[in-house]
Amino acid sequence: MYRWEITRAALAQRVFAIVRTESYDQAAATADTLISGGISSLEISLNTPFALEVVTTLTREVGDDALIGAGTVLDAQTARMAIDAGARFLVSPGLDEEVIRTGHRYGIPVFPGVASPSEMMRALELGADALNLFPASGRDPRWLRDVRAELPQAPLLPTGGVSVESAPEWIAAGAAACGLGSALSEGDRTAVAKRAADLLARLADAAPYPDAE
Repeated sequence: MYRWEITRAALAQRVFAIVRTESYDQAAATADTLISGGISSLEISLNTPFALEVVTTLTREVGDDALIGAGTVLDAQTARMAIDAGARFLVSPGLDEEVIRTGHRYGIPVFPGVASPSEMMRALELGADALNLFPASGRDPRWLRDVRAELPQAPLLPTGGVSVESAPEWIAAGAAACGLGSALSEGDRTAVAKRAADLLARLADAAPYPDAE
């Protein structure tokens, strides 16, 4: 797929799951539970032990059923390692030009971290495919709505502190998608599947993101 196609697919459900655990086995099990629950876009945080191996295994096993990306990508070297491991998109907590350049060199979309309108403008100038609004815990959907009034071209992805309850509010305020971690993945397979199904239904009913159609 082209970079824009990957971006569109990664954000199609308006949510992507963030997998950050204490071991390879936990990460693999969490990812399997989320995918079984209907989540089709997962970010494997690289501060999870053996995260690159998780990315490689999942990418091979899920095929086209889900998109596996890498998160907490801090520099160009890590970006290249994640791409070599099979990551289909890269997410960073900060804005690093070399991470964006490395991803784009290999046709991989990059969602760098931003926390202010100035950083959003800079990220867009650098060609970012979407903007990781991090941490969202210090903001609220009303703030995002105000930002989008000035920067309607900015595809914002709130992460860090987004809950199942607040995600639809972020979407209604103009977010392209939300990233959720343990708020989405806690519990057994039945609980996760029910939570994911409920969330996907609520997000589908939220006000549409203007550029998604």
